[in-house]
Amino acid sequence: MKTIVYRFSITILAIALGTGLVIFLTMIGKQSSGPIEDAITSVGSGVSSIESELILNSREHTRSKSLLWFNSYRNNAKLLSTNDKIILGVYDDKVSESYQSVVDLESSLRTTFPIIHLYSAWGSKPEETFPISQVKAISDIGSIPVITWEPWLSDFNNDDFPNINPDYAKRDKNGLKSITKGYYDNYIDEWAKDLKDFGNLTFVRLGHEMNDPYRYPWGPQNNKPEDFVSAWKYVVNRFKINGATNVIWVWSPHPAYENFDAYYPGDNYVDWIGTGTLNYGTVATWSQWWSFDEIFGRYYPQLSKYKKPIIITEFGSLSVGGNRAKWYEDALSSMPIKYPAIKSVVFFHCLNDNTTTYKSLNWYVKDDSLTIKAIIKSTRNFHI
Repeated sequence: MKTIVYRFSITILAIALGTGLVIFLTMIGKQSSGPIEDAITSVGSGVSSIESELILNSREHTRSKSLLWFNSYRNNAKLLSTNDKIILGVYDDKVSESYQSVVDLESSLRTTFPIIHLYSAWGSKPEETFPISQVKAISDIGSIPVITWEPWLSDFNNDDFPNINPDYAKRDKNGLKSITKGYYDNYIDEWAKDLKDFGNLTFVRLGHEMNDPYRYPWGPQNNKPEDFVSAWKYVVNRFKINGATNVIWVWSPHPAYENFDAYYPGDNYVDWIGTGTLNYGTVATWSQWWSFDEIFGRYYPQLSKYKKPIIITEFGSLSVGGNRAKWYEDALSSMPIKYPAIKSVVFFHCLNDNTTTYKSLNWYVKDDSLTIKAIIKSTRNFHI
C-alpha cells in the first residue's frame, strides 16, 4: 500500500510540474523556442529520471530485506550447489538502461530474484571488458550475477593482439585452438583480475551451446570437440593462476544436439550444468508448441548423470501456438519433483529478441496476467 501511495505521489508531482510547464509555455508563446525549449525538455527528462531513481532506491531497501535469507548463500558455492529448493533468477534486455524492468517483473511476480543474468562478448571494445559496473550493481542490490561469456573472436584488434589472424573472416576457423595457444592471454587475464578484485561469487557461463553447428562461431562447424575442452580448461586454469577463485563455472551445451560427453571438460573444471529451455511455439517453420518436458525433460538423464547442480539459464515461452500460462504452470509445478538436480531457473524476459528469427520476438510476461498468476501459483515452494 505504501508503494502505491508513494508512486501515486510522485506521479501527481510530475503531472503538476508538467501542467505548470504547459501554462508557462502558453504565456511566453514563441519565446519558448531555442534555449528555453531545450531547458524545458531537459526538465521533463529530469523528472522522469528522478522518479525512476527514487523508486529504485526505495525498492533497493525492500530488496535487501527480502533477500536476507539469501545472504548465507551469496558467497558460499557449496551451499548454493546443495540447496534443497529452486532459486529464481532473471535476464532482462532493458537492464542496461535501468533496473526498473527487473523491479517491475519482481513486483508482478511478488518476488525478489537472487540471481540476475547478463551477456558479455569477448573483444577489444570498451563494452567487452569485465562488466564491473553491472556486476557491482547486481551485488549491491543483494543478488548474484550470472555472466554468459561469449568468445566472439572477430571483435579483437590486431594492434593489441598481434598473433591473431588479421583476416576477420578466417579468425573463427579453429579459433578455439588460438585461445589455447595463448593469443588472448592478456584479455583473459584482465577479466580474471577484475573478477578477483570484484570479490563476490559470480557464475560464468563460458562458450554456451558449443555443440550447436549453426548458431555460434565457437561451434563444431569451426572447431573439434577436443578443441573446446582444451580451451575451456585453459581459461579456467588462467583464472586460477590469477587468483580468481570466486567463479562458479557453468558448462552449457545445447540439449538438442547432444554429444555431451565429447564436450565435457571434466568434473574438476565444471561446477554447474546450464542449459536453455525456450518454447518458440509456432513462430517459425522449424518450431512447434513443445512442453518443458519435451524440450528439457528428454535430455535430463544425460545432463544429470554428471552429478552437478543444474541451472536453467534461459527459461521462457512465447504465446504463439498454445496456452502460455499452462506451459509455465506445468513446467514449474512439476520441476522440483521430476528434476531434483535443478537448483536454479532464470527467466528469459526479453522484450526485443533478434537473435533467432528475422523478426523481433517478445518474451515479456510482466503484463500477461494469466501467466503471472500461473507462475506465482506454481513457485510457492521455491526460494522466492
